[in-house]
Amino acid sequence: MLALVRHGRTPWNDRRLFQGRSDIALDAAGREQISALALQLRDTAEWARIVSSPLTRARQSAEILAEALGLEAPTRVANLIERDFGVAEGQPVDDMFARWPDGEFPDAEPWPVLRKRAALALAREYDRAEKSPTIVVAHGVFLRAGISTLTGTEWPRLLNAEAVLLRRTRSGAYQACAVPQAHDTNGSCLDVTSSLGI
Repeated sequence: MLALVRHGRTPWNDRRLFQGRSDIALDAAGREQISALALQLRDTAEWARIVSSPLTRARQSAEILAEALGLEAPTRVANLIERDFGVAEGQPVDDMFARWPDGEFPDAEPWPVLRKRAALALAREYDRAEKSPTIVVAHGVFLRAGISTLTGTEWPRLLNAEAVLLRRTRSGAYQACAVPQAHDTNGSCLDVTSSLGI
């Protein structure tokens, strides 16, 4: 089993600025979000390892989870890095989408390249996780692109400190299930399946 976790909140998340590969640390709220998520993940599986993007906000989130779950220090994986947003980095999200509605910002990593990179990286981690249940801590756009490509269904935006479980069915299809947030009282979870490969 693989748990895909978006890092906790940063000051730039709070201000709705594109972060991309800008190296921004968690804020106090982000640390609290991840600590709360650790309690949810503890009841989900016997986790064996944790890996993260090399960016500080993901690394800090992974370190908080590792300590709370009694795991060894997280391993950094370069290919889990967020999309490069080019000229949009550090700029307000709404302003940039008003100028480039398709999200193809100048100098940004193209969407097809991101989707392929994210899907391959997550599939690789999934293969490793079949024997050792793993938590992957990365970034919202990266994770959404990978989940959508692997399942063949457009996945909704991930919130800070949100987790998605990725499994593979007997037929080889990827199945994604959103772990309910702490404030979700009905305990339901989104279930999306597809036979689409990469």
